[in-house]
Amino acid sequence: QVELVESGGGLVQPGGSLRLSCAASGPSSLSIYAGHWYRQAPGKQRDLLASITSGGSTNYADSVKGRFTISRDNAKNTMYLQMNKLKAGDTAVYYCKADLDEERPGKLYRYHGVWGQGTLVTVSS
Repeated sequence: QVELVESGGGLVQPGGSLRLSCAASGPSSLSIYAGHWYRQAPGKQRDLLASITSGGSTNYADSVKGRFTISRDNAKNTMYLQMNKLKAGDTAVYYCKADLDEERPGKLYRYHGVWGQGTLVTVSS
């Protein structure tokens, strides 16, 4: 079974920081090809926040640029979202999404658009 397992959410005060993790789980040959972080606040649509390519290039939504950083550790098959200077408006369920590669005999198989289970981030004093 191929899945993304998220962790790191919780309650934080305004101005604080959190780091979310998104780990690929499944066959030992599984790896993250490229990935994204989204969030969804109550009653709102799911918004794309940050993306990272297979080569490590990154892109951010204007709402989080300069405050959030997406990164990856290929050795751990894990993607991260470092969130600094958090505001009440950042309160949401955060989701990771990634394309995952599995090395099979003689070929590489890619799983497209695998979602994590979501982790709640609450910014409140």
